[in-house]
Amino acid sequence: MPKSPASAQNIEIETIEIETTQPPEPAPPAAEPLQNQPVQNVSEPIIETFEPIQQEVPVVEVQSAPAPSAPAPSPAASLAGSKDTSKMDALFKKMAEIGSSDLHMSVSVPPMIRLDGKMATLDKSAPALTAETMKEMLTSIMPDKNIREFAERNDTDFAYEIPGLARFRANIFMDRKGMGGVFRIIPSDILTAETLGLSKHILDLCDLSKGLVVVTGPTGSGKSTTLCAMVDHINKNREDHIITIEDPIEFTHENNKCLVNQREVHNHTDSFKDALRAALREDPDILLVGEMRDLETISIAIETAETGHLVFGTLHTTTAASTIDRIIDQFPADRQQQVRVMLSESLRGVIAQTLLPKIGGGRIAALEILIVTPAISNLIREGKTFQIPSAMQTGKNKGMVMLNDALMDLVNKGLVEPKDAYIKAVDKANFEVLLSRNGKKI
Repeated sequence: MPKSPASAQNIEIETIEIETTQPPEPAPPAAEPLQNQPVQNVSEPIIETFEPIQQEVPVVEVQSAPAPSAPAPSPAASLAGSKDTSKMDALFKKMAEIGSSDLHMSVSVPPMIRLDGKMATLDKSAPALTAETMKEMLTSIMPDKNIREFAERNDTDFAYEIPGLARFRANIFMDRKGMGGVFRIIPSDILTAETLGLSKHILDLCDLSKGLVVVTGPTGSGKSTTLCAMVDHINKNREDHIITIEDPIEFTHENNKCLVNQREVHNHTDSFKDALRAALREDPDILLVGEMRDLETISIAIETAETGHLVFGTLHTTTAASTIDRIIDQFPADRQQQVRVMLSESLRGVIAQTLLPKIGGGRIAALEILIVTPAISNLIREGKTFQIPSAMQTGKNKGMVMLNDALMDLVNKGLVEPKDAYIKAVDKANFEVLLSRNGKKI
């Protein structure tokens, strides 16, 4: 008989406990693709079937990096000295007062100078420089980018200026004793063509509309000074656009009749060849290449001269004839004949110079001058550069000057000693004949 709803509250509901029995752990089955495995019923209790990993994990000690406030110093940072330039400025002022051309600084000796071509001590009472003092003094005038470059390469070049005194071309290097430096003084005032006594035939090269003019000579022979005077002459007498590419900029030219743009390698451009290539898109009339030091730079300079620009450049050769050979020898053998033809058409002149001690103090330049006439052009094209000296002898009326004749002229004027001139002569046998003919003895 059914129970009434009123009696439903007295009914006890019997709870049935369902005990699940964990089956014995089966052997691990072969791995099956996930898509073949059945999906577990989410209503069933989760059965733990994996034993905890008992493998011992090695403990690795991690050392913390240095705190950001005290990083390990980089080589460049360790070179960064104080920016108190007073010690270096004092040396520069003293060398300028004495009239020396170069200042040399090396560890374990006092500062030295080159005076009239000879090495001398700047101040005999000065102590020898220590490595620490040297580092402090040199880094005080080094731009930050040169400090970084020196840390990477152990040498660097830059220019330093004391307003009202002079500019200085600097080279800092590392040797077995430590840091060292050499500084070439560059006068603030540009030496004019008149001051240097440049001949009319040299100034005529400045009036050309196109072509290549090369100024050559050993290091320290005054090539930069001669080129500076030639650029200054152009700046005063022509209305053109001049671009100079230098390493570093030595003399600075203000706009006169010309617009002058001066670019420094490693500061305004990566290399001579890059700047020279870019200059062709900068509407130049005249280009000055501080150093034609590699094949590509020389090649671009010749092509630029051929395409209607006046190009000035420098090389480290001692005579005009050897300059032509040096240019041609830069190229592979299979290109040399082509270069001879190009050079015969583009080369306009070569000025080879050397400096000699002057009687009474100072130094003076002896200049060999080659003017490229049709006869010289033919010798270049035909590969007969060995005949150029003879052609120069017969071309004196065209403004050509042999080095021995220039040296003899200085001796006859009483400006240099015969012995000093003999030392600088390339053809010494011929120079001895000249001395004897002029009643001079070594």
